[in-house]
Amino acid sequence: MYERFTRSARQAVVWAEEAGRREGADHIESGHVLLGAVHVERSVAARALARLGIEPDSLAECVRSLKTDSLDADALAGIGVDLEAVRAQVEATFGAGALDAATRPRRTKGHVPFDPAAKKMLELALREAIRFRSKGIDTGHLLLAAARLDGAAAQKALAWFGHDRKAIEDAVVAAWADAGE
Repeated sequence: MYERFTRSARQAVVWAEEAGRREGADHIESGHVLLGAVHVERSVAARALARLGIEPDSLAECVRSLKTDSLDADALAGIGVDLEAVRAQVEATFGAGALDAATRPRRTKGHVPFDPAAKKMLELALREAIRFRSKGIDTGHLLLAAARLDGAAAQKALAWFGHDRKAIEDAVVAAWADAGE
């Protein structure tokens, strides 16, 4: 399937892998792939989200906030610990993201695999390319796939901005009409 990816879609996947590696993640998530699609300058995904008023930095912040926290805030609250207060104190002392960095597994080299949601996103991108009778899979197809990926971080991040699948599809189609990848 990867051979059907356009240059920009390949750049998006490479960026997603690099982002996961930089974070020390043990896998690449759908949010990484979504951010990779938007990270590629002038990509269909970036132009489509711009049409919807979604800034890449705002999207990245949203994706980060949706990451599954290995610290269970509800469980800690049950024993009288306010996770947000602890997080604020740790970040004030050690810097932004220090608590999250301390609880993440570290993978500094080697292959970082895609998690099931990210794999499904790539599969859905192929299906979107077929649905639109496209010759290749571009970042617009990745964005459409993210919007279809119920329950995954990529879909939740897009939904947080208040746009449904139809609005995202309309923005992607308009971006394709402006100029192809």
